[in-house]
Amino acid sequence: MARSDRRATTTPARPEDERLPLGATFGYGFQHVLTMYGGIIAPPLIVGGAAGLTAAEIGTLVAASLFVGGLATILQTVGIRFFGSQLPLVQGVSFAGVSTMVAIVGGGGGIPAILGAVIVASAVGFLITPFFAQIIRFFPPVVTGVVITTIGLTLMPVAANWAMGGAEDAPDYGSVGNVGLAFGTFAIVILLSKVGSGAVSRLSILIAIVAGTLISIPLGMADFAGVGDGPIFAFPTPLAFGAPTFEAAAIVSMLIVILVTLTETTADIIAVGEIVDTKVDRKRIANGLRADMASSFVSPFFGSFTQSAFAQNVGLVAITGIKSRFVVSAGGLILVVLGLLPVLGRVVAAVPTPVLGGAGVVLFGSVAASGIRTLAKVDYANSMNLVIVAASISFGMIPIAKPDFYDQFPTWFATIFHSGISSAALMAILLNILFNHIKAGTPENPSVFAKGTGRTAVGDDDLADLADDGVLNRSVGRVAAPAAESDTPAADAERPR
Repeated sequence: MARSDRRATTTPARPEDERLPLGATFGYGFQHVLTMYGGIIAPPLIVGGAAGLTAAEIGTLVAASLFVGGLATILQTVGIRFFGSQLPLVQGVSFAGVSTMVAIVGGGGGIPAILGAVIVASAVGFLITPFFAQIIRFFPPVVTGVVITTIGLTLMPVAANWAMGGAEDAPDYGSVGNVGLAFGTFAIVILLSKVGSGAVSRLSILIAIVAGTLISIPLGMADFAGVGDGPIFAFPTPLAFGAPTFEAAAIVSMLIVILVTLTETTADIIAVGEIVDTKVDRKRIANGLRADMASSFVSPFFGSFTQSAFAQNVGLVAITGIKSRFVVSAGGLILVVLGLLPVLGRVVAAVPTPVLGGAGVVLFGSVAASGIRTLAKVDYANSMNLVIVAASISFGMIPIAKPDFYDQFPTWFATIFHSGISSAALMAILLNILFNHIKAGTPENPSVFAKGTGRTAVGDDDLADLADDGVLNRSVGRVAAPAAESDTPAADAERPR
């Protein structure tokens, strides 16, 4: 009896406060790092490549992203007064800002303009966190789904460019060898996803990158000569890319990214709260968002970008059932250590771009697929939501399909709208307000866009008719019911960033 009482007194009041043995804590924490590693290194690789940085400079970006991501994770999970949700959430550079940052670089601002935009936009995001509960109603699934889908689609040209070799002026750009290596890496991802165990499947992208790199070495397509150029261990140099610069158009574009990031983090906090089975209230959400924005504000001073919760790690919590926030804190500590090893960043930067391209096709495509899954939850009946989705995604694809579309416009305008994410987000937000918040003038049964959006499923009886005599004998009383849509928050929790 006494033994049972003693066990009861050691049981934490909240599931997320459970403490595991030290070995298990760091073991599970390392699993979190492996799950999100491919996602956290992709943004600095993309942005660094777009900015024309050297491999060593890209390595510095990667190291800074790991270091700041680790600190942000510790702040979010351990928490201090007013900062941190104290939930098992891994933080890292968000995919949401990648296309916008590439557009800022394309506008001539370079890395300093990105860092300045992140600083100002994060400060604004920090100030509005107490009021975000009122603002979030303007970011329903019809808006966030459009944005997430557009993020994935706008990144596909990056994957294609990587697959071809990365440098258009290189003699082997687009060669069969480059594309073949990319396809081989892609095939490894698919194969591991099919035949691997659950753990192998979740790490398929990371394993495929390693395997593709090993394949490239005997083919003479990998160059690791520069890996040794620089220190093995070093603290990230503050303002290594120069003092931030502040451009109005870049700041406006990044502010849109911050609003989307706040929305996604709110959804992740709610989702992981449900998975852990713990109380999540407005105060806890605000604390989590403040940690997000504080980390994003500090991040540029170390050479990194906006920080956000990684949704694939929320899915990992659901899969493993390990709810302890201290496990994720251990993962944050591992990220900090990795960030203090710039040699690892140089190794990552030396991975052949076709290998990254093959993995990127799946990685970026999964982002788009997650957005489509979110859009599947939208109610299209007797509403203009289909118009919102159609117009917004199309508007966001214009600068992707025709990159010089806004070249004759003022620089500030082109910087904002050359980002497919900014274009799609602005259109989705404005149309959502017009059709779903301003009801005046909207008819009860809006237009042809609201009609015919539901599909009648083909039932077993219909298939039997077609197999029997090739004639569909559908009677009035035998109409198949429409397919049910998934509405599980757990599915949304696995959305990658």
